[in-house]
Amino acid sequence: MNNRRKLLLGLGAGALAAPFRSLAQTQKVHRVGILFGGSTLRTGRVTREFQEELGRLGYIEGQNLAIIQRQADLRLERLPALAAELVAEHVDVILATSTMQVQAARQATSSIPIVFVLVTDPVGMGFVQSLARPGFNMTGTTNVNIELSGKRLEILKELAPKASRVAVLVSDEPNVPIQVEQIRIGAKQLGITIQTTQVSRREDFEAVGKQLRAWRTDALLAVESTANNYNAKLLGEFAAHVRLPAIYVRGNYIDEGGLISYGANAAALYRRAAHFVDRILKGAKPADLPVELPTHYEMVINMKAARSLGIKVPQSLLLRADRVIE
Repeated sequence: MNNRRKLLLGLGAGALAAPFRSLAQTQKVHRVGILFGGSTLRTGRVTREFQEELGRLGYIEGQNLAIIQRQADLRLERLPALAAELVAEHVDVILATSTMQVQAARQATSSIPIVFVLVTDPVGMGFVQSLARPGFNMTGTTNVNIELSGKRLEILKELAPKASRVAVLVSDEPNVPIQVEQIRIGAKQLGITIQTTQVSRREDFEAVGKQLRAWRTDALLAVESTANNYNAKLLGEFAAHVRLPAIYVRGNYIDEGGLISYGANAAALYRRAAHFVDRILKGAKPADLPVELPTHYEMVINMKAARSLGIKVPQSLLLRADRVIE
């Protein structure tokens, strides 16, 4: 092949390659910020669901997607500063994983879209004007834990029919009081007395255990909160320590040794959050995207925990369970 022909072939190949190089160079990289109150170690499974769903929608990290994460490791006072860091990173959208995270993100920006997950009461907290018409720069999914509070008490009563005094495990977070209020309403209907207490460290076991014995507590109910979720394993250990049946808000508590849970499927809500992010990145406004309610609720039962407590789980509950851990 003479030199002239080689030159022409080289020029032609270069001309064909140029548009592809240009396309790769100009492909937009979407920057998605994620704000955690706990840590990615504790929320890894559900956030993987979010990122995998984004992948199914065509967003590949390292190609057209960049994930920027900030986690408070339960030092919730750090959330406003972490939210401000995400804003400074010029993210295109922020995924906020619970009520306090949404509060921090809202304080940090009124222009960057915010998609929330696992928020108990988005209207009551002022995050949206209504579920159908959010109206502000945020939208997402709610786990409706207010409405489920009474249902959990019913399940607990079915599991432990003689229970008349229930200790509610709480934390100092803004979404907790409204849950406790609904639990009180449900408790009154079931003839149950409730008391609130908090367990955040193993050092609390002795003092809180003594408190529960003084109350003659029959069972435990853990509300939805960032702190409780972060301490899922700890709360399971505490229930075993005081030898009381306990009900929790989602399945990860049971995977960590808890007895029974009932609530919205968190992984499914994270997958739906990916669709909100997709629509926003394609130009939709959060104000116009209705907040979504859960479509899948799940009950998870840990038979090993039941046996260790000497509890016979009713067949009625086993038949309704989505997962039974042996």
